Amino acid sequence: MYLVVFRNRKRADIDTAAYDLQAEEMEVMARAQPGYLSFKSYVAEDGEVVALSEWTDEASARAWGRVAEHAAAQAEGRARWYAEYTMFGCDRPRTHRFP
Repeated sequence: MYLVVFRNRKRADIDTAAYDLQAEEMEVMARAQPGYLSFKSYVAEDGEVVALSEWTDEASARAWGRVAEHAAAQAEGRARWYAEYTMFGCDRPRTHRFP
């Protein structure tokens, strides 16, 4: 498994409806990509967002990053949506499960 952790803070002045629409479109597209396993997003009290996506392998996650529509959305994110972000890619993260 390959885990992508995307931490971000949005700009204060964004068009939230436009952002939400684009995010929904990207999630639908990601689900159709080979190697996609899951996606979840959480918002902290201080406004930081942590989004987690799981892929079968690093190649699948990187291929999603190169899909033209996703690449365009990433560029738009830097130009319009995000004040800051950090992305972590984790190959074979150590996993513990209960039960």
